[in-house]
Amino acid sequence: MNKGLVVGLVLVLVAVGSVVFHFLSPWWWTPLASNWGYIDDMIIITFWITGVVFVAIILFMAYCVFRYSHKEGRRAAYEPENKKMEWWLTGLTTVGVVGMLAPGVLVWGQFITVPEEASVIEVVGQQWQWSFRYPGKDGVLGTSDPQNISFENPFGLNPNDPNGQDDILIEGDDLHLPLDRPVKVLLRSKDVLHDFYVPQFRAKMDMVPGMVTYFWFTPTRVGTFEILCAELCGVGHYAMRGYVVVEEESAYQEWLQEQPTFAQLSGEARNGTGDVLNPVLSEAAADSAERGSVQ
Repeated sequence: MNKGLVVGLVLVLVAVGSVVFHFLSPWWWTPLASNWGYIDDMIIITFWITGVVFVAIILFMAYCVFRYSHKEGRRAAYEPENKKMEWWLTGLTTVGVVGMLAPGVLVWGQFITVPEEASVIEVVGQQWQWSFRYPGKDGVLGTSDPQNISFENPFGLNPNDPNGQDDILIEGDDLHLPLDRPVKVLLRSKDVLHDFYVPQFRAKMDMVPGMVTYFWFTPTRVGTFEILCAELCGVGHYAMRGYVVVEEESAYQEWLQEQPTFAQLSGEARNGTGDVLNPVLSEAAADSAERGSVQ
């Protein structure tokens, strides 16, 4: 059998098999726990554009291998330029690139535009654990400063800011969120680069020392989801994990009422009823704070 025909058929099978696998594959996106459907829509558009290009190139290769396979007495034609083909390729490439980039601009606009009714929480990353801060009854987070971070004040809150006295501080425990309520997540790091990532939320963001980054989402499914650090942050990177618990509003409020505020924990520390602001502060975090390694 002609070798060119065999290679051409193999290439055709690769193209057909890729398309079939795409539609029949059991490995697809998990049910979303957030409202990022438009991100998936953008990914699907990208798949369609790149998929069509992939199949077209494979089939073109198959045609060329079959049509122009070596034969005795046949010589290749040397044609260094083809203006018509160059214009077609330039035009089609431009359309494809615009088709992939334009939806991304719209999605990014939605990604960074936080609804006015969104509540605010803060996630603090450090080697190698997660900490969380909720506003108190006033609904406003107090100010913080890296220079205030100490063994007794690992969040670095300003003790003279009245807005921070009722802030609820969580370390060594889960992040709780109410169902169907948009939330703006403020992100900051105390030492090195981290990345707050919950795969089911279809969103993540880097945490840069000295900066406050953010993203927002709306939890739409009750459940417990794992938090990962998606940025290599040191030898304990693999263990920098946690959990976010999405629950009904009533259960969330009940849990929130049981958590101590910054003022309560500070009072315990001053009165000697608590060793530190958070008794489960990891040894690595304590060493980091004592060395003054925060940014």
